[in-house]
Amino acid sequence: NWLLVWSVISLAHTTHGCPDKCLCYTASKTADCKNRGFTEIPARLPPEIQILQLQNNRIWRINQNAFTATPLLKILDLSNNSLSSVAPGAFQKLRYLQVLNLTRNLIHYIENKTFSFLPHLKELDLSSNSIIRLPETFGNSTGNITLLSVKHNKLQKMERILLESLPNLKVVLFKDNPWQCNCNIFSLKLWLESFLYRGGISDGIICSAPGIRKGRDLLKVPYELFGACPLRTAHVHLASGHHHGWEQRSGPKQGHQAELGDSGRASCEPKAKTRPVSLRHAIATVVITGVVCGIVCLMMLAAAVYGCAYAAITAKYHKEHLAPGRQQGTPEEKEPLERSLA
Repeated sequence: NWLLVWSVISLAHTTHGCPDKCLCYTASKTADCKNRGFTEIPARLPPEIQILQLQNNRIWRINQNAFTATPLLKILDLSNNSLSSVAPGAFQKLRYLQVLNLTRNLIHYIENKTFSFLPHLKELDLSSNSIIRLPETFGNSTGNITLLSVKHNKLQKMERILLESLPNLKVVLFKDNPWQCNCNIFSLKLWLESFLYRGGISDGIICSAPGIRKGRDLLKVPYELFGACPLRTAHVHLASGHHHGWEQRSGPKQGHQAELGDSGRASCEPKAKTRPVSLRHAIATVVITGVVCGIVCLMMLAAAVYGCAYAAITAKYHKEHLAPGRQQGTPEEKEPLERSLA
């Protein structure tokens, strides 16, 4: 009997206890497992915890069932670990997760739908990794994200369709990435203008290449310098009506070109070609042309009025001064006429 009781007590402790090396706090529903040398997500976590602190460990992988026993997690801190990738669906059991911190890891890329089925996720921090590309979508049910940080990575471009899939985004941080300010980033420039116009907050995008734009703020690079970009990019710009009244969602997918090396980048550089590259410039051209034509028409009208007035005055002068003389005749003309009558 004592053996049975001990077994039950041990089972209860295993199921609801706290993992070795961790500190669990019932009142705050927190499991403190930081700085403990873990290489994987610890097992036997209390199912009621809502905050899990795993920063400053050596975790290098996350199994798909790692969080099955902790479905109520709201805050998960995995910063400063050794994660090089995150398997799609690794967090799918965490339907109540609100904050996910993956900073200071070794992540190189994020797969499509990595963060699927996290409908309450609001803050996603991917900064200080080695990410070279991001997917077109983070996953299903991620539309409530309000803060996204991709600072201090190796991103050269970013898909606009990814940002458009986050309609509630309020803050996005881009700092310290080697952004390539060529055709592949033009759609991101348009999105960022619209985002800031709607009241969003961003630390901006500073160009790393090509050389003539290095160190420049992407928002301050004139549209004319993207004049040689594909027509579909220019079409999106015209359809946007600049950033006053941006309503389009999920337009033609941008940036499907491969990442450009030195040779590919040259084809994206602007060529000496004058043409209106924005609706604003096109309207200005039409207005200036109309004004010039109007001035020319007014000058022609003035000339016509002047000619008509001059002709009328001349005709009146001839009528008043020359016609009476013809009717009365000169004395020499009158004398033969009087003689013949006599």
